[in-house]
Amino acid sequence: MQKGLAEGPYFVYTFEKRNAAEGTVMQYKGIRKVHEGKFITRYDVDYLTEEGHPKTYEIISRNREITTLEALQNPTPDSVILILTDESGERLLVSREYRMAMAQWIYNFPAGLIDPGETPEQSAKRELWEETGLTLTRIDDVLDGSYSAIGFSNERNVCVFGAAAGEFRKSTSDAEEIVPGWYTKAEMRTLLRTAPFAARTQAYCYLWANS
Repeated sequence: MQKGLAEGPYFVYTFEKRNAAEGTVMQYKGIRKVHEGKFITRYDVDYLTEEGHPKTYEIISRNREITTLEALQNPTPDSVILILTDESGERLLVSREYRMAMAQWIYNFPAGLIDPGETPEQSAKRELWEETGLTLTRIDDVLDGSYSAIGFSNERNVCVFGAAAGEFRKSTSDAEEIVPGWYTKAEMRTLLRTAPFAARTQAYCYLWANS
């Protein structure tokens, strides 16, 4: 299906609220803030294991004020991920970006934080233009309820699928070094064997390139 790009929310999100106790014997006991940074906050989450042993789990979050289990489960998306082809559908958009956390270049889908008051679709249009200079020409689907790094963070993502067009240019931020590119399936199969990727991007690209 295809969706237009008129202003406003284009999709209604329904994300089932899970019972924290359903399917687990791990008991949530509470959460404590350890350190608040500019962009992320460190917490200790306390649990009781099946055998009654205390377990403290270290996490980071975009939310600076987590005090409840519901807030820890994160009912609101933090960021948007763009999974886009060109108008023909023959080439996939993937950026080569210098990631400071690893001090190296990594291949990844364009992505970014959702600003206050934005819908995910509005954020997708803005982030795409800021990072690549391209225009989001079509939204085919939107998926909510994925998480960036479940081993240590509750950051929640929305994936936007569609198409883009235009000419590449440098990122509008000098704090980002991004080289966007279009890749055919054959080019992607080679790149997957020769370059480091973000995990979610690598997984999707492998399936797309071999489909």
